[in-house]
Amino acid sequence: MFQTFIGIVALSALLGLINKKFLKLPETIGVMILAILTSALLGLYSLFDAESIVNLCTIIHDLDFRTILFEFLLGFLLFAGAMHVNFQDLAKEWRPVLLYATLGVLISTFIVGTLVYYIAPLIGINIPYIYALVFGSLISPTDPIAVLALLTKAGTSKDIEIKIVGESLFNDGVGIVVFLTILSLATSMDAELSFSHITQEFLKEVVGGIVMGLALGFLGSFIIKRLEADSVLAIHVTLAIVMGGYSLSAALHISGAIAMVVAGLVMGHTIHDAAFDKHQRKDVYLFWKVIDEILNSILFVLIGLEIIALDFNVNYFVLGLISIVIVLFARYISLTAANVFIKSKDRSSFKTLGILTWAGLRGGISIALVFSLPEGEIRTTLLMITYVIVVFSIVVQGLSIERVVKYLKA
Repeated sequence: MFQTFIGIVALSALLGLINKKFLKLPETIGVMILAILTSALLGLYSLFDAESIVNLCTIIHDLDFRTILFEFLLGFLLFAGAMHVNFQDLAKEWRPVLLYATLGVLISTFIVGTLVYYIAPLIGINIPYIYALVFGSLISPTDPIAVLALLTKAGTSKDIEIKIVGESLFNDGVGIVVFLTILSLATSMDAELSFSHITQEFLKEVVGGIVMGLALGFLGSFIIKRLEADSVLAIHVTLAIVMGGYSLSAALHISGAIAMVVAGLVMGHTIHDAAFDKHQRKDVYLFWKVIDEILNSILFVLIGLEIIALDFNVNYFVLGLISIVIVLFARYISLTAANVFIKSKDRSSFKTLGILTWAGLRGGISIALVFSLPEGEIRTTLLMITYVIVVFSIVVQGLSIERVVKYLKA
């Protein structure tokens, strides 16, 4: 597996170079498109050498997408993303960010799950309601970081940018907890699995993650403030916070995703402070920017290559196309509903809600969560639907967000 992962890293670098030279698209989007094209070419090659493609499919399957993302990539990506968010800007938008990332995810989960449950039988697919809700929970978290540069280029206002980024950072953690909670209902045979027990576990994951993140963030900040401009050691401390903190969170059964977001925000705020050594700040930010871009590139290559391992079914594909509309509709309604609980002066306008809806991309989190499902027909169905939505989201929404922003601002 290690040698295969090395190959993935090398491939992501190669595809990045090709994108930079010829496609000139945002890196993560361009790399994923090229990875899908690579998968398609391999599919054509299978007509001449089927055995090699079978072996390649086995290798891709054995990579264990879920493990790579949740046990390796996720902690780094969330910490890096949070570090680059201006804490003061986020504090000004904390109400909408909090409501969109919590209430918005819950409402979207039930809208998506319910509509998919009732529409799927119309095209000959039966999905139990509890698993339709599982699908709703895994597809609701957004991952718009890939188009942040496009939003800036399109002239998106700072408040919209911070809402999108802040929501994406927190709803990843919330979405994972909601997914695990509903999945436990779907798979558990324990009759004593009560609502109060589920609520208790949910709060433990979320609140525990916040407390852990604060503890890690303040500890890391305390240490790096006293390093006297030693950039290498400061970077080493941040790595220790991410790797050690994420592992400790998993051992304590609390949300490592939320812990990394909070820790990243706290340490980013410390490093951003004017009193912090400017050379050290530059070095730490540059390191985490490089880590963020490299790991995002690897993640999107993995998403592109996973098409090789899919069992194509026309009905599943059609339901995936229909679900694109369902997911966009659910996101707009959930954001609108959450908006009601925000003070009138802080509420997003209908045009802003439109931008937030279209900029809410689905990414690796959704793919990884669907791989967590038990083997069987339901998993095969939901995997295909999820993949269709993710590819549409990243390619179509990602490449058109600039036009959408300019149109809605006009």
